[in-house]
Amino acid sequence: MKAILHADKEWGIGKNNSLMFKIPADMKFFRETTTGNVVVMGSNTLKSFPGGKPLKDRLNIVLSPQGDDRDDCIVVRSLDELFAEIKKHDPDRVFVVGGQMMYKTLLPYCDEVLVTKVDAVGGADAFFENLDKDENFELKSESLPEITNGYTVKFCVYKNKNRLKM
Repeated sequence: MKAILHADKEWGIGKNNSLMFKIPADMKFFRETTTGNVVVMGSNTLKSFPGGKPLKDRLNIVLSPQGDDRDDCIVVRSLDELFAEIKKHDPDRVFVVGGQMMYKTLLPYCDEVLVTKVDAVGGADAFFENLDKDENFELKSESLPEITNGYTVKFCVYKNKNRLKM
């Protein structure tokens, strides 16, 4: 399983249940990486999508303890149910897409974290673990900086050296 996100210089990942930056290259990378795969999220992340609808062309798994069943995604109500559902899929095709609590909960189980680093401060109210200071993670690859939509970004891959088994 992998996590995928964008983070500002302070490892901020969101503000007011939304993305802080509109970066076409990041959105394209996210879409190309996750399309045809499984995305795992919390209920607030689902609500943040246009119309509160799941991402198209992906199997959406939503952890929502009090949520209603839906026809357009798989809703699980507990971590045990979530782990059981995730185990049904190829771990290389499962991506955690948010939010803060879902990342915090599932990060120890992720093999890799795909981070679009934005060289800016977005005034976040939701944050991700600083992987540069986490001894369990090492930077595996990093793109050259590129400027897109006025922001300097780098695409980074971190490897979890001590991944937990589900």
